[in-house]
Amino acid sequence: MRIALVVPNYNHRGAIEKTLERLASFELPCYLVNDGSDDETRFLLIELAEKYPWVTLLHHPFNRGKGAAVMTGLRTAYADGFTHALQVDADGQHDLGDIPAMIERAESEPEALISGLPQYDESVPKGRLYGRYITHFWVWIETLSFDIQDSMCGFRIYPLAATEKLFLSHALGERMDFDIEVLVRLYWQGVKVIHLPTRVIYPEDGVSHFQGLRDNLRISLMHSKLFFGMLLRQPKKLFYKLKHSFAGSNQNKHWSSMTERGSYWGIKLIAESYRFGGHWLCRAIMYPVIVYFFLTGTTARAASTQFLTQVKARQPNHPQLGEPLSWRDSLKHFFAFGNAALDRIDAWCDRIKLEQVDFPNREMLANELAAGNGAVLLVSHLGNLELCRAISIHQRKVKVNVMVLTENAENFNKVLKQLNPDSALNLIQVTELGPSTSMLLQQKIENGELVVIAGDRTSSQTAGRVIYQDFLGKQAPFPQGPFILAGLLDCPVYTMFCLRQNGRYHVHLEHFATTLKGPRAGRSERLELAVKEFSSRLERFALSEPLQWFNFYDFWRKDEEFQRENAQNSDCSSNTGDPKGQSSK
Repeated sequence: MRIALVVPNYNHRGAIEKTLERLASFELPCYLVNDGSDDETRFLLIELAEKYPWVTLLHHPFNRGKGAAVMTGLRTAYADGFTHALQVDADGQHDLGDIPAMIERAESEPEALISGLPQYDESVPKGRLYGRYITHFWVWIETLSFDIQDSMCGFRIYPLAATEKLFLSHALGERMDFDIEVLVRLYWQGVKVIHLPTRVIYPEDGVSHFQGLRDNLRISLMHSKLFFGMLLRQPKKLFYKLKHSFAGSNQNKHWSSMTERGSYWGIKLIAESYRFGGHWLCRAIMYPVIVYFFLTGTTARAASTQFLTQVKARQPNHPQLGEPLSWRDSLKHFFAFGNAALDRIDAWCDRIKLEQVDFPNREMLANELAAGNGAVLLVSHLGNLELCRAISIHQRKVKVNVMVLTENAENFNKVLKQLNPDSALNLIQVTELGPSTSMLLQQKIENGELVVIAGDRTSSQTAGRVIYQDFLGKQAPFPQGPFILAGLLDCPVYTMFCLRQNGRYHVHLEHFATTLKGPRAGRSERLELAVKEFSSRLERFALSEPLQWFNFYDFWRKDEEFQRENAQNSDCSSNTGDPKGQSSK
């Protein structure tokens, strides 16, 4: 990797010398581009180039625009054999202390474009700040993604081979529209865009060459060109997405190894639209996204069809399913998942009150808590787990600790936590249920808190440690861990299913066991009986509300298949000298 600096300059006499002084410590070759500056600035730049031997001064005979200056620097650097170029504005706005972090990231992902993500202070002009949000909106439409979080920051590292390829195939805008257009077109070209937060200031004596009317007009015309370009290329992109989806890249993965579909900023946008516009605005944004995930999510769509087919076999005339079963039922299943996501936000933001929830057996749990006892709640991914907030008896704050065995919903949980930082719901992320987890939860129980554990999903870290039980007519693997842990905690155990029925929320709380602890001799039999009872209850409620079943993967797949595939992949990594395989050993 050979990296050079590119600094465009047009009449920045006051800041350029300080900028170069700060860049000197990085010992990087620099292409300083004089974009037709006045004589005083031009003479200063010539003096600075003589002072700093690592600076190469390039001249435009007249002012062509910032974009043209950057392109001149990038193309010259590429012609001179550099692989990457770091663009730095000359006006002193950028925090040059972030350069090492940007270079380190570029070294780890050399094919990507590394861009600063501005973190502004009070010096930012409000008009410029609000204008950026309009551009963000259009860029998200033009790329049909939220991957580009900021397209206007002039502090970025370009992979020069991909950038030169773009310059040879497209004529880009040469002024303030350049930073946006080059990023969008590189993204279309397949270049990954990575953002790193960086502080941006607007110096009091700073000089801005942004021409309000002219540059806004140029940017508007550029967005129009990109928008119609997106429409022309969209059929090809959709075909590629569908082809990739039909290949079934996630089909053979364990559910906990599947990545979360949806970026942090995409989920954040939906949450913010909910905050300001309520359910109607959120659904207007969310439903087209769900249709997209339905079309491209081969694995999830197949799992939905598989589950609904099993329900139909057990209950042929189910009122919630069509006759015959079709893709429309799976689409309804996906929409139900989206509506449940809104319910989660409702619960997290305290917009669901106790009077909206039917909780007939609440006294059963209230008595335990009033006596200072903790308890374990065995739950599932059927219905709305977040409604466990409704167990706050008589507005009393009850500490609820939810075990999360995977990080595949990290973005969603992060956004929810931002919506209500004071929530009494505590998410505990673990990779497997081991001794340290048991000790932590034992303290929670002794403090009279509730521990919520999902009993319907195995972990990729504990593959093979399962108990097979009949579920909807087929043998399905259920994890041993939650039931072993409940026994170690030696406390009352309940099952809880939170379902939306007839327009209201219903919490179905049932006593499961006074304790699952017992002598070692009969442990296997106790586990078998506990899993069998849990499976029976789960099946009963799943048949009642099948569209609220949110395990979008092959629920019946044998755990041994995952073990065999993992072993084969490990062998292949070892035999081929794969670096990842070596490091894992």
